[in-house]
Amino acid sequence: MKEAVREAREEAKKQEKAGGIKEAEEESAAAENQREASDIDVDAETDADTDSLTRETEEAEEAASETDPGQKESGKGIFHKKKDPRDEKIAELTDRVTRQMAEFDNFRKRTEKEKNASFEMGASAIVEKILPVVDNFERGLSLLPEGEADAFAEGMDKIYKQLITTLADLGVSPIEALGQTFDPELHNAVMHVDDENAGENEIVEELQKGYRFHDRVIRHSMVKVAN
Repeated sequence: MKEAVREAREEAKKQEKAGGIKEAEEESAAAENQREASDIDVDAETDADTDSLTRETEEAEEAASETDPGQKESGKGIFHKKKDPRDEKIAELTDRVTRQMAEFDNFRKRTEKEKNASFEMGASAIVEKILPVVDNFERGLSLLPEGEADAFAEGMDKIYKQLITTLADLGVSPIEALGQTFDPELHNAVMHVDDENAGENEIVEELQKGYRFHDRVIRHSMVKVAN
């Protein structure tokens, strides 16, 4: 009798233990299902957030491209590359050097022009002092009798010709006057005569020869003009 009761109790304990194990397994399975459902919800929310962020980014890029179409064409989008300060410095120095070179070239040309002008002024002043000597040579040679010339006269004539050649090499040239129309820029009229054979304002006599130094008149011709 006692053995039967003991067996019955052991059997009850086994069933109770088996039921507890089954219940624990069911609870574990339920918890696992709940966790999987929660993970699915989280993944769904994450995907939804990602899709929303992607749509917002695309909308922002489209708005930027509509505002500045050149950005979309150039591939820059809404972002711009910052200019390198070294490139700006190089451009600044290059511009400065170019300006200084241009200023130096202008200074060189201006200095050369002033130097040439100073040389011409100094040379013309010397030529003006030599011209009276030329006049005296011409007066002396004009007084020689025609057909009678001695060695001294020939030597003076050669010196005169050498002097005229030297002045011509320096850029000194006589001004044409006799038979020309009077020009106040070239001639200085000191006498007027009535001459029916001469034209109006025609120079009929040259009293003193005038000269140019290059293109500048250094002495006007002294002339007699017909009315």
